[in-house]
Amino acid sequence: MSPLRLHTPLDQFLIETQRALETVFGNPPAHRPNPAGDTPEVELDAGERRHAAGLMRINHVGEVCAQGLYFGQAAVARDDATRAHLLEAAQEETDHLAWCADRLRELDSRPSLFNPLWYAGSYALGAAAGLRGDGWSLGFVVETEHQVEAHLDEHLETLPEADLRSREILKVMKADEARHAEHAEHAGARVLPPPIPGLMAAASRFMKAVAYRL
Repeated sequence: MSPLRLHTPLDQFLIETQRALETVFGNPPAHRPNPAGDTPEVELDAGERRHAAGLMRINHVGEVCAQGLYFGQAAVARDDATRAHLLEAAQEETDHLAWCADRLRELDSRPSLFNPLWYAGSYALGAAAGLRGDGWSLGFVVETEHQVEAHLDEHLETLPEADLRSREILKVMKADEARHAEHAEHAGARVLPPPIPGLMAAASRFMKAVAYRL
């Protein structure tokens, strides 16, 4: 059996470029069935449809950011187990990305125009966190997932009551995010010191305000 080929810097650059292009411009398939499944589509009025689309666009952006964050962290992870954990979580976030994209199409809407910028910023943040060490990198995972859980709770409360399909998707996403945070904690995540969580929350509020419309 021939030995495994080590990635050169050029190999790694091409891998990361492909991941970015697939996330931002492609349509990566989900590995799990869409949670909406056979949930019936209920007619929404124009305002409800517009609001539901805005919320699902925010969630789609969140998954674009999660891909950037996890791939950036994985690219510089020092421990193979940490890298495997990050890439496994990224795969589940790819499912979320595909489900949100499906729902946006059903709502006759589109992803954020700024997805390339969201991805690039998240990738840079992930790489910067990873370079501080795997414990800090996992700490970013925990804080990110807790903040995502909070905004998913908010979306579940403010979605139009009749939008059952979006609701089913968000419920599974929330359970996945909680599990990602728990696994990162068990893997040795460090607690992020102030003001980092606050800065992350402020950046998230800005992203959500823009993505709701654009």
